[in-house]
Amino acid sequence: MGHDHHHGHSHNHTHGVNKKTLLIAFIIISAFMILEVIGGFITNSLALLSDAGHMLSDAISLGVGVLAFKFGEKVADYSKTYGYKRFEILAAVFNGVTLVLIAVFICFEAVQRFAEPQEIASTGMLVIAIIGLLVNILVAWILLRGGDTKENLNMRAAFLHVIGDMLGSVGAIVAALLVMLFGWGWADPVASVIVSILILVSGYRVTKDSIHVLMEGTPQHIKLDEIVNMFKTTPGILDIHDLHVWSITSGQNALSCHAVVNENLSLQESQQLLKSIEHKLLHLGIGHMTVQIESQDHAHENSVLCKHENETHHHHDHHH
Repeated sequence: MGHDHHHGHSHNHTHGVNKKTLLIAFIIISAFMILEVIGGFITNSLALLSDAGHMLSDAISLGVGVLAFKFGEKVADYSKTYGYKRFEILAAVFNGVTLVLIAVFICFEAVQRFAEPQEIASTGMLVIAIIGLLVNILVAWILLRGGDTKENLNMRAAFLHVIGDMLGSVGAIVAALLVMLFGWGWADPVASVIVSILILVSGYRVTKDSIHVLMEGTPQHIKLDEIVNMFKTTPGILDIHDLHVWSITSGQNALSCHAVVNENLSLQESQQLLKSIEHKLLHLGIGHMTVQIESQDHAHENSVLCKHENETHHHHDHHH
């Protein structure tokens, strides 16, 4: 029990730190994004606008991250037994789809610009792009220092966004230099297309991962065969069936199954058995488990059949 309590405490601590870190990052990025949109219009640079589009997606994912942590704190109640933990995943789906739409829009704009090149105020573009790069480096550093970017899907998504943003700013800087030095107006739409491809890839990834969680898919780093093997090799367990493993939210995995055991197992022994299984599952990355224990002769199919017959019989009587 002590072990469990300690784990819970550390989880809450990192949770608070994660939330604060995300909030700071969200404020910085949102402020700069507004600046970049204005700058993009004034200097007439599509690369800046596409970088701002990326920043917007960033701000969305950071803001959603803050909200998700906020909602995640709401305790589970009878109407939502997992609390609001699934909100993170819904938010991630929304975020991924938004990214894809932004990327498509930018590509569409760029194609029009290739057809009729535009005049670009490259000095202003360069200055804003450089500030953008610095802002991103600052935010990436804040996230790395303060957040748990390895485990938490929310934090990881936010961090990857910021890294993608950096590349966007670098693209805009290079494009601005090319326009200034060689007068290559096409460098601007090219940079914007490169950025939008980056946005597209990350949007696709986020959408795919979060839909996997929503569809109750098996968590990525969980090895099912190891789990099955662990059950089979546990003395006292003859067989398992109806095994399900899924994620409640990123980093919180649950398992349920039916275990067939020796009939002559006492209550005491089966409790011991469950305890040891629970401990082994924790090491395999599963925090919640529900195991239904059955004896061999009373296996699952049997009991269902028997119940079904009673029901039809009862219904028939009632009809008379």
